[in-house]
Amino acid sequence: MVQTVPPDGGDDRDESAASASRQASRRVTMQQVAVEAGVSVSTVSKVINGRYGISVATASHVSGVIERLGYETSLVARSLRNQRTNVIGVLVADFEPFSTEVLKGAADAIRGSGFELVAYSAGGRVDEHVGWERRYLSRLMGTLVDGAVLVTPTVTEVDSDGPVVAIDPHTGSTTIPTITAHNLQGARLGVRHLLDLGHTRIAMVTGREDLVSAQLREQGFREALAEAGVAVDESLVVPGAFEAEVAREAAMALLARPGRPTAVFAASDQMALAVIEVAHELGLAVPTDLSVVGFDNIPESALADPPLTTVRQPIRDMGHDAVALLIDLIEGREPADLHRTLGTDLVLRRSTHALGGMPS
Repeated sequence: MVQTVPPDGGDDRDESAASASRQASRRVTMQQVAVEAGVSVSTVSKVINGRYGISVATASHVSGVIERLGYETSLVARSLRNQRTNVIGVLVADFEPFSTEVLKGAADAIRGSGFELVAYSAGGRVDEHVGWERRYLSRLMGTLVDGAVLVTPTVTEVDSDGPVVAIDPHTGSTTIPTITAHNLQGARLGVRHLLDLGHTRIAMVTGREDLVSAQLREQGFREALAEAGVAVDESLVVPGAFEAEVAREAAMALLARPGRPTAVFAASDQMALAVIEVAHELGLAVPTDLSVVGFDNIPESALADPPLTTVRQPIRDMGHDAVALLIDLIEGREPADLHRTLGTDLVLRRSTHALGGMPS
């Protein structure tokens, strides 16, 4: 089940409330199941809750009616009765390539676990609402979900009625369990690849300055150049904010200038793809005129023209491991590690070219 809920807005809330009311009026009730099955409401309740006192034949008959009518217990009622909903929430700022891959991994993890998954979106307007996770957690936790995964949260110190796991948090140290990728190592791999191809005039399109992952990727860029004895040209380090439009403006400034770079390392694939688009618009061939390396390995990177060389962070695995860790916490099991960093590696495609040589 995936539910997208917009950020605070009166009209949206009114429409959502009206929709919920319409759905509630059509919802199958326990009384309807009892009438259809020819049994008492208490018998239906026993079947739903797996209680003793009814025959196997009756339980099978009632279960068939429940399935045929599409009866679903209320999550709130279920939580009040059992102190559990068996639902995990995944809170995302917006549904974009990164969070979509995270959700795929989350779905992998709940398969066969007995849990359900609900995705809750802030609607992409979280810049105006730092700390949006706190507000949404207070709405969900305890009555609708047993625990939550926060994807790139703006804050990681939260009070909640259940366990929380953060993926790629904006802030640094935290008491909340976290799943991250080895961003520093990955950036060094990407930049070293360009250096090995003979490039020294390498630009970087950076990510959001409030994200630790973006900070580490820039650090890796700088460290790789320093190790190679190449000075960083600060005029070639431009902000992209992990947004395609911002990256387009940055790429235009980089590539239309005299003494343009021969290679660009972008802190995300979306920004790298924007750089390639701008290069094509300016009549530059990728990779013969400009080499480009991204970071993430989202599905779109393999479909680009040319296919994008990128640093793969295991986004789907991050979603899987976050949910698996959360289930351990909900079930009261002691995880081996509350802060996990997954490895990154370089995926070579056709967007990089040896300076003065053949495409890599």
